[in-house]
Amino acid sequence: MRVDFTGLFRALAGWAGETEVSDRQTGETLLAMMRALVRFDDIVIFAYRDKARPIDLFSTFDADDHHIYVTLYQAGPYLLDPFYHTTRAEKAGVFRMRELAPDRFFSSEYFRTYYSQTRLAEELGFFVPTADGVTVVVSLMRREKTGVFPAPELALLNDAEPFVAAFVRRAWGDLAGRFAGPGRGRRAEPVSEADRVWRKLNLTDREASIIELVLQGHSSESIGLKLDISTGTVKVHRRNVYRKLGISSQIQLLSIYLKNLQS
Repeated sequence: MRVDFTGLFRALAGWAGETEVSDRQTGETLLAMMRALVRFDDIVIFAYRDKARPIDLFSTFDADDHHIYVTLYQAGPYLLDPFYHTTRAEKAGVFRMRELAPDRFFSSEYFRTYYSQTRLAEELGFFVPTADGVTVVVSLMRREKTGVFPAPELALLNDAEPFVAAFVRRAWGDLAGRFAGPGRGRRAEPVSEADRVWRKLNLTDREASIIELVLQGHSSESIGLKLDISTGTVKVHRRNVYRKLGISSQIQLLSIYLKNLQS
């Protein structure tokens, strides 16, 4: 795809000329900028802070897709999303979903039950941590009919990352006050919906840590490496949780998790 410099500079000129800019105006500018550089089908911009529910700053979805990508996502599935966990690690840069996903993500029940509904060939995100403890993620999505981002376009987006990051920090550098809950106004570690679920189900901290990683799509080997315990210990804890909850499969585990998130 040829870079549309006219469209790029026109978008920037229009945004720079505004004295007070809304989320939608900033999102429209980013949309025009990105479309001047590469081809994609949709864009969604979320702000994340600690364990709080993410804020939807801008998106291009119709009503049906907005329900899947935004409303349903904010209701709980975000807690299992590789993008969310990357913001928790405060990473910055451009990353594709496949680079961030756990080793069993694409065979996990989370993927089959929720993420597969998105019908995406590829999702790519600009991760921009800001000074107030918020990370803004600008996600570019290509549907199955469009295919994945070709290598030249990925290289172009990586080249554009410093400018996109500076633009996002300029536009959305003061979002912390828009997050409700215990972490508002200060850097804290609030209790998330997931934490409440594990307490409600009477899981120990170790059991909860392991089961969260299972639901995210990590294998027993991957969990062992992340938690510095043996694969055998992971499997023992997993069996104990299944016995405690009276279940025998990951699909039952995910069902219990989502049901308790929404109750």
